[in-house]
Amino acid sequence: MLRERLGTSEADVTLPEGATIEQLWAILCEQHPQLVELTPSISFAVNREYVGKDHRLSADDEVALIPPVSGG
Repeated sequence: MLRERLGTSEADVTLPEGATIEQLWAILCEQHPQLVELTPSISFAVNREYVGKDHRLSADDEVALIPPVSGG
């Protein structure tokens, strides 16, 4: 779902030192307004571990955007 909205499976984003996931998400939403509606349900992983929006990023971190999972 996210790949379809963004038109890509990867993006490089330059952030100020000590930026948080929340700041990254704000930049992505500014660049891609179609993401805004996903804000309440998106999860994040950094280097393959789930993190909160207050997580501080380091150089070369890999961030994954995790869409809501459905199932039953």
